[in-house]
Amino acid sequence: MSEKLSPIEAIKIQSDGLRGTLKESIDLDNHTGNVRPDDETLVKFHGMYVQDDRDRRAERAAKKLDKLYSFMIRLRIPGGVITADQWIATHEISEQYGTGTLKITTRQTVQLHGLLKHQLRPTIQSFNTAKLDSIAACGDVNRNVIVSSHPQLSSLHKEIYEYADKISTLLLPKTQSYYDVFIDGEKIYERSSEADPLYEDRYLPRKFKIAIAIPPSNDVDVFTNDIALIAIVENDKLKGFNIAIGGGLATTHGNPNTYSRLASIIGFTDTEEKTLKAVYEILTIQRDFGNRVDRKLSRMKYTVDKLTVPVFKKELETRIGFDLLPEQPFKFTERSDRFGWEKSEQGQWFYTLFIEHGVVKPEQKQFLLEVAQLQVSNFIFSGNQNLILGEVSEENKSKIEVLIAEHQINKNDSALRKNSMACVALPTCPLALAEAQRYLPELVTKIEPILEKYNLQEEGIVIRMTGCPNGCGRPYVAELGFVGTGPGQYNFMLGGDRYGERLNKLYKEKQTEAQILEEVDFILNRYNSEKESGETLGDFAYRVILDK
Repeated sequence: MSEKLSPIEAIKIQSDGLRGTLKESIDLDNHTGNVRPDDETLVKFHGMYVQDDRDRRAERAAKKLDKLYSFMIRLRIPGGVITADQWIATHEISEQYGTGTLKITTRQTVQLHGLLKHQLRPTIQSFNTAKLDSIAACGDVNRNVIVSSHPQLSSLHKEIYEYADKISTLLLPKTQSYYDVFIDGEKIYERSSEADPLYEDRYLPRKFKIAIAIPPSNDVDVFTNDIALIAIVENDKLKGFNIAIGGGLATTHGNPNTYSRLASIIGFTDTEEKTLKAVYEILTIQRDFGNRVDRKLSRMKYTVDKLTVPVFKKELETRIGFDLLPEQPFKFTERSDRFGWEKSEQGQWFYTLFIEHGVVKPEQKQFLLEVAQLQVSNFIFSGNQNLILGEVSEENKSKIEVLIAEHQINKNDSALRKNSMACVALPTCPLALAEAQRYLPELVTKIEPILEKYNLQEEGIVIRMTGCPNGCGRPYVAELGFVGTGPGQYNFMLGGDRYGERLNKLYKEKQTEAQILEEVDFILNRYNSEKESGETLGDFAYRVILDK
């Protein structure tokens, strides 16, 4: 007897192309700020999550009130680049709807939080006017395709960046339900045009992520993705891409069948046609072989391990009709963003602004609005949740510098703080077990004196925190990683490498702040006195502390 499919599978198949009863939920159900239960699943495919303010749950429950529901909207921005006009539009929309806060994500896009149900349609319509959308930014489909964000890394950045847009377009769902429900509400096409040979009517078993790295930078943590594309550049020409499969970080506390995994390189493609075909057919293999029974085991990393890498590769080569070429050599030597001004080979300037955990503070928001109004740059979101003002000419650089000085944008933040990352967690994420975004800045402040004690304040140690084991802040590839297990408690993960090519390991379970600081002091003391020349903290911890 076949196993029973996850209830989510039936919701997708019966959804009428992801429409469900979303119109009714939004237009008729005025008794609640939420949508109907099945629509909670479907709204994700349109780039939204249902959330509520968990800080106010108890208060509202005592008054017998519904939860304080709201929605998060995440945009689809392949490669993370928008125009000055689009930034102005995003700024204005965030001021009109939601909490007013803009959140830059680890996938090179922005989120708005705190939108009420009646604001969804006007918000999306406003984004649509600005030629921005949230289609497939969440849900069981391919999500925002990300690419190394520093154009000064390679003269071919624009050519490689364009792959993000091509892949995103190739893998978009065919359904027009987004426009039906949220834009015009009218059927302006034949339903037959919605036939979807890729997603069919069941879509993928779970979410799917693709990243493109441009060595020497691994700022996108490429191996944590379902598909990792590593650009191979020789003599200022793009030779093609190494392709890796099966990355993913999410685990579940207490479930030993779940685990983090870095993607495995399976070969190389030397043309755009071959690369796009391989990417497309990798998704069809996951569609056909992925686990649709247990959603905790449905990411492609489990499919790869179930089939084995050689069998997966053979199946892929059968579907694409050609053999992958051997992997090409590459080397990562950095993962952090390059803060401040840098000049590209083309003579354009790029200014990277540190945005702590992607939360654009009011003074930064005003500064960025004024920069956008100058119409002298584009806006590039990095995979590290920062923002780059790009393609600035020599003559316009001084105009931005005036605003930097006026708004006192240049802060003397520590190397540790600039290499920190946290997920949203409490109060809005329903999965969070502990704080992350609201707490990690405090923890960094308490670790900074320990670094100074051992004269390590210039070390670019990668520190990351998430409120649950899903790993949205990528803590499993940090040198110091903290994964929430309950209020004020974290699993301490140790020993990831500096450049994102090795997972860390569980060092101590359920640590309080006092215990964390004690362990960090112990580790940094040993690192300071016992490290080898040029050895990073992650490599030292892996070699010495975890080995013991």
